[in-house]
Amino acid sequence: MFKEFGSMLSLLKNQGKLQEEIQKLQAQIGNITAEASAGAGYVTVKVNGRMEVLSVRISEDAMKLNDREMLEDLIAAATNQALAKARQQLAAESEKMAANMGIPPGMLGAGGFPGFGG
Repeated sequence: MFKEFGSMLSLLKNQGKLQEEIQKLQAQIGNITAEASAGAGYVTVKVNGRMEVLSVRISEDAMKLNDREMLEDLIAAATNQALAKARQQLAAESEKMAANMGIPPGMLGAGGFPGFGG
């Protein structure tokens, strides 16, 4: 516990580096992309690290089925899967940043750096 407290005090003393690392992470967030499919490829959704949907593709085969309710369910499922993948990538990037700053593993919590898409 005291080791972690010491690490946090060290960070407070070096706010410039902390701000620099946070700015780097924020720049990388937009470059993070994740894609997921549902219904054996009927629907594919791509998102970024800012949790924004970049694209939704619906296959011709899915359109031929003419089943609105199924498509709605597939879009929701693919979107949720893509967002989960983006969150995982974001947590990994924030843990890398923490390691660069000397913050002990796990100190930022399970979701990575607070306020970044958790």
